[in-house]
Amino acid sequence: MTIESVKEEIMNRRRNKTHPSVKKSKKRKLMNKLTVLLILILMLLVGINTNKEFKEFIQVKVFEETFPFSKINNLYQKYFGTSIPFEGVLTNDTKAVFKETLTYSKKEKYQDGLKLTVSKDYLAPTLESGMVVFIGDKDNYGKTVVIQQIDGIDVWYANMESINANLYDYVEKGSLLGSVKDNSLILVFKKDGKVLDYENKI
Repeated sequence: MTIESVKEEIMNRRRNKTHPSVKKSKKRKLMNKLTVLLILILMLLVGINTNKEFKEFIQVKVFEETFPFSKINNLYQKYFGTSIPFEGVLTNDTKAVFKETLTYSKKEKYQDGLKLTVSKDYLAPTLESGMVVFIGDKDNYGKTVVIQQIDGIDVWYANMESINANLYDYVEKGSLLGSVKDNSLILVFKKDGKVLDYENKI
């Protein structure tokens, strides 16, 4: 092979991204990434099974602490100029159809938040876009969904009958969160573990 033919081959490869060697290179890179990921997962599993302190650390970080969605979103916004582009990516199509605002006939104080009287079988909308960071039962609140809004406020939607979201889903403002039990929706507003005044939140 001459130098000219080698140069021509290189130029052809640059022009033609579908060249077999380019495809092989992309496949190889993908396989390398998957291999590294698999090794990291195996190391994590071995660490959890062999080290009690590491296992407790993982349990606290994964199961007890709230995912810092708003901090990550703010960091992303600082360096890239826009919010994390979740809209239309992580939401499912059935939620995008439901665009409602919160309606209620009466509100009263309830423990750390407030209880709203709503219609029978009321479908609760989200007050603001954010990420679901908790789904489960809370003492005196019943079935609860906690959404960490893009402004960093955690909103508890409590006394739910059914829930139309999964943990770590990104939900858009006004999307369907689920149906309410017993004509009462309980809302609690918190930031950094402190209860906030709800008067200007709804």
